Order: sequence, then structure tokens, then C-alpha cells
Amino acid sequence: MSKVKYALIGFGGIAENRIAKEGFACDKTRFTVSPAEYELLGACDVNPARRETAESLGLRWYSDVDAVLADPEIDAVYIATNNTTHAPLAGKALRAGKHALLEKPLAPTVADAESISKLAVEKGLSLGVDHMMVHNKLNRFARELVAQRKLGAVNDSCFHMEFAYGFTPEEAATWRCANVSELGGPIGDVASHCFYMAEFIFGKKIDALAAVYYPKTLGIEAEDGAYIRFKMDGALAGSVRVAFSELRGGLGGTLSNLGYELYGSDAVLRSFGSMFQLSGYPDEPVPMRLELDRFSSQETITLADEPTPNIYQEMIRCHALSIIEKRPLDGSDGLRNVRLCYAAHQSAQSGGKWIELN
Repeated sequence: MSKVKYALIGFGGIAENRIAKEGFACDKTRFTVSPAEYELLGACDVNPARRETAESLGLRWYSDVDAVLADPEIDAVYIATNNTTHAPLAGKALRAGKHALLEKPLAPTVADAESISKLAVEKGLSLGVDHMMVHNKLNRFARELVAQRKLGAVNDSCFHMEFAYGFTPEEAATWRCANVSELGGPIGDVASHCFYMAEFIFGKKIDALAAVYYPKTLGIEAEDGAYIRFKMDGALAGSVRVAFSELRGGLGGTLSNLGYELYGSDAVLRSFGSMFQLSGYPDEPVPMRLELDRFSSQETITLADEPTPNIYQEMIRCHALSIIEKRPLDGSDGLRNVRLCYAAHQSAQSGGKWIELN
């Protein structure tokens, strides 16, 4: 197999603008070269009004999921539906012999995530989850700085994604705010990103965490926010701050504040905007950057002279290569992420008790 052929199941806003237009390079005004390892053939959605948009991008339209899975030309599916359908649709795809790549979470419950990961291994098919921020070039550079001890001994960190969401009745009614069974709320929606990014930056697994919820100021069913402490190798490694209740001035202040701080004995590394959906293109709403603070001097790092890979394209490429090279992904990273989210809720609901993880 020289090129993996995908179909999108679910064609909402993220699927159209991030996955199809960016990840699969369907936006020819921005991406003139098609990915070499994969291509998107078509899409389906429960809303037939999405058909016109899909076809405008050159995609074939499938009447339903069964039509996608019946197409012998399709090797893999990208599932971008609501969270509660992730595991059932992935299971259906895997049983039909199709590889699967999913928007996070792998499933909204640990049991379902375990089940779908196990099924992928049994079928020998590749199961991946959209943990796209690990492909951001600034985040990869930060990981290198830590590994090379350019900050000295790092003994603390903070990963944060705090913004305003749920202040209007319309936002409060969305699944992120109103349907806790979908693993939404700040923990499921964005602490999930912070967890895999902390493990990526440090090259270690979180082995324990403790969490408390923010004070309730929003009229939403989900938690307003959470403060989470985590350990790696049994030692305190840092914290996670996530919230829907923080105004941050507006769009610019919100986006530039989505990042992290890594505190070393010789320097502090601060990230601005790299904990989001951005890749680093000139037309994006805010420029990303790192600041290396050596205390007596500061250096701004943009990596502007280096190639700027699209984070969604890199994520899909990794999945496609796992199929081409016959080394299927088992979904274990997605399963681990769901376990971390559940541990955070368990801790917060028990007064901040430390929860050990395997």
C-alpha cells in the first residue's frame, strides 16, 4: 500500500476546517501539495446539509456510515462525531476491517476505551487518536530543550488552557457544558491536552495526580475549571490549570495564554499559543512563540526560518505510516488519556485525594 485512503465520519466544524481543509489539505488556497502518504476520498454526516460543503472540497458524499464501510476503496476512517459515538463507530469500523483515527477522547468512559483498544489489537488494525499538539514545532523544540538539560534541572511546570466558554445560554447548552456523559467540561475537553503534552515534553508518564474544582461561577452542568497537581517517577512534576470561566481579555489574550511554563534551575521556558490548534502560519490569529528566560537575559524563539508542518497533517501522517509500514497503533495513548481525565474527576470529587495510576 503506497497511500492510505480515508473517509470522514462526521463533517461538523472541526472536521471541515481542521481535518479536511488542513489535515487532508483540501483547502487548495493554502495547501498546493497533497500529502504523499494518504488522501481523503469522502465524508458522511447525519446532517445532509453538510453535503454541499463536502462536495465543494472535492469529496464524495456517502449516505451513511454503512455506505462508507461498504466501500472497498476506503482503507481507514477518521471519526469526528460526538464523543458518545466514538467507541461504537470505531468498533463498527474495525469489525468491517477498516483502520480508525478518532477525535479525542477515544471514548467517554474508561471501559469503552479499553474495549475499543483491545478490539483493534485483536483485529490487527491501527487505532489512533488526535493528539495533534505533539506535532507543533515549538512544542517539539521545548521537548528537546528539556531532554538536553538546556533549562538545567526542571523541578516544576504548569500547563494551562483557561478561557471563557459557557457564559451565554447558547454555549451553556452545548455538549461541552451541558452533557457530562460526553466527557466534556474543562477536564475532558482541555486537561486532556495538557496531560498528553506534559508526558510528551518530559518523556515520562504521569503516575499520580490530585485535583480540585474551581469555585462555581458559571451556570453550566460541567465543572467550571480544575487545578491539578501531577507526579512523574514519584516526584512532583507540575500542575495543570483548565477552565471555562476565565475571560482573559478577549480572543488575543486567550489564545496567547494557551501554553506552559517549564521551571529549571538555569532557565524558565514559557510557551505562548502553542497549546491550541495553531501550526504557526502567518494567517493565524496570533503568532506563537517561546520565551527562554535565563534570568539575566531573555530570548524569543519562533523558529520562523524552519519549515512549518501542519499539526493535523503530521498527526494523520503518523497514522497512515503505521498502516503502510504494518505497525498498527493500539490506541493505548488515547486510553491512558481517558484514565487520566477520570482520575482527575475522582480526585476532585474526593476532596483532592492523590490518585495513583498504573
